[in-house]
Amino acid sequence: MNLSQLFEKAQQSSFHRFLLEKALGRFVPFNRSHRFKVDHISAYSLRIKAPYRKSNQNHLKGIHACAMATIAEISSGLLLIGTLDPKQYRLILQKLDLEYHYQAKSDTIARFEIDEDWLQDRIYEPLENSDRVFVDCSINLFDADGNEVATAIARWQIKNWKSVKTKV
Repeated sequence: MNLSQLFEKAQQSSFHRFLLEKALGRFVPFNRSHRFKVDHISAYSLRIKAPYRKSNQNHLKGIHACAMATIAEISSGLLLIGTLDPKQYRLILQKLDLEYHYQAKSDTIARFEIDEDWLQDRIYEPLENSDRVFVDCSINLFDADGNEVATAIARWQIKNWKSVKTKV
């Protein structure tokens, strides 16, 4: 089963959502100890949770800024990979900006949402005339009480694999 199939099945099955979480830990070993969870998944929406636990805390017992940055990256990147065909498109994170608003002292959730029009306007149409596009993805991060603790902008370079000169 490839990542696209797993992403699709995880939308309907808690077992496949569990497998997706395990796959994220396996393919990105850095994330394994954080125990990030897929809080919600659909075709155009993804929420990733950083549990309030020691491995995710800073010296002030709040969720570490780097943990918040990581779940922002994962939520946008995974949704784009799950929505776009990873056999057709290559994604590379070019830039990640975060603005922290409030100290998170509980589970923290990164939420990224798109729709078909967003994909069409920002990815599919521009790629008809260019070998790559850069898309800015706005991700909102909330604590367990619903307070917005941070806002992130992840800029992804998306390129058709046919235009890639160096392949993996």
